[in-house]
Amino acid sequence: MSMEKYDLVVIGAGPGGYVAALRAAQLGLKTACVEKHARLGGTCLNVGCIPSKALLQSTEHYAWLLHHSSEHGIAVKDASIDFSKLMLRKDEVVLGLTQGIAGLFKKHGVAHLTGSARFTSAHTIELSNGNVVEAANFILATGSEPIPLPFLSFDEKLVVSSTGALSLPAIPKQMVVVGGGAIGVELASVYNRLGSKVTIIEMLDRICPTMDEAISKALLQALKKQELTFYLGAKVVKADPEKNGIVLTIEQGGKSLSLSADVALVAIGRRPYTQGLGLQEVGIALEKGFVRIDSDFRTSTPHIYAIGDIVEGPMLAHRASEEGYAAAEIIAGRRPHLNYMAIPNVVYTHPEAATVGLTESEARGMGLQQIVVGASMFRANPRARCAGDAEGMVKVIGAGPHGVLVGMHIVGPQASELINTGVTAIEKRATVRELAVSPTAHPTFAEAIKEACLDCLKIEES
Repeated sequence: MSMEKYDLVVIGAGPGGYVAALRAAQLGLKTACVEKHARLGGTCLNVGCIPSKALLQSTEHYAWLLHHSSEHGIAVKDASIDFSKLMLRKDEVVLGLTQGIAGLFKKHGVAHLTGSARFTSAHTIELSNGNVVEAANFILATGSEPIPLPFLSFDEKLVVSSTGALSLPAIPKQMVVVGGGAIGVELASVYNRLGSKVTIIEMLDRICPTMDEAISKALLQALKKQELTFYLGAKVVKADPEKNGIVLTIEQGGKSLSLSADVALVAIGRRPYTQGLGLQEVGIALEKGFVRIDSDFRTSTPHIYAIGDIVEGPMLAHRASEEGYAAAEIIAGRRPHLNYMAIPNVVYTHPEAATVGLTESEARGMGLQQIVVGASMFRANPRARCAGDAEGMVKVIGAGPHGVLVGMHIVGPQASELINTGVTAIEKRATVRELAVSPTAHPTFAEAIKEACLDCLKIEES
């Protein structure tokens, strides 16, 4: 049997894997990408970022019609949801993007190999279809999977992961979401807008706990106004299925209470997907379940690299993409640049929350000197007032004698777009003064960033 040989084989076709494969092909490497599922794009495109954002966008339009159109003098009678059509649109968006990746593979000469991969030697893998592939280099980009609770295993009907929540057959009357991170609050927002009574249970004392505390608190207050119910500092201790749903027993502050739901969504986090790859057989070391790598993404077997969710760090699609691009460049003999501090994080609720760089507590905990903190509220922003979307704030953090921007945090309209100003500023080591004196179009939401930086100058000069 002939064995196909490549310069590089990427295992996993998610946002890290397909970006790595495309960049390697552009740099002249004979490249293949292995994906166990029929469609390319991994979790992000198929059952993660993209379908969830499609549902968030559709339901945001519906919520606006119900609750805010009259403020603009727009009368809408009998607005209703066609749930099956809403889900169909989501599927069409996903299909179009996954087909786009297949087109890019064809354009750049990346071989798409379908099947699960397992190392049989340091330079060969066997696919589940029996084919054997040899490569000089490999990139592991197999991603992650949702974590279940011991007494709440996923059946994707009554107890669902984020995957199951994206394809429910009907709108539940009551939903309990276990986990108040980005995935939990986003999917809670979707079904809350569709009319479900949604309760979120979070073990910590605030939602989205990796974000700056001021942003987390502001987002919580905004979501409470939308009639989402929260139990913070609480944990689920028991689950009892019933005829048409499930009853969860939770403990909070030494007290116990029961919550009934048609569907329970468990969104407590994700774990790296490393099983079945034969990693130990080729000497690849794991640490806390993650693949251990060096600063150049090399595993303990140097010609095998790893990126994305299977290595320790924030599980973000765009982080995986940046690492995929960088790893491909390294394999091709280049020296790429990747600044982890400039990688943003976004929660696509309404209002959106977005952050980049250090939180205030991180900056102070690191002992940075001459810290300045500035803030501005969207209720003072003319564009936000015109749009009727004036909830939230911008917070910026500068440090050092020149006030270099080290953090930007936003909760408010178009935060996911506005945060890119902070990304560029951190990447270029811009100061809060430089942002404060940069001309900004009027009226725009971006003026809130300028005002927050001007607020830093007041503190600086006082």
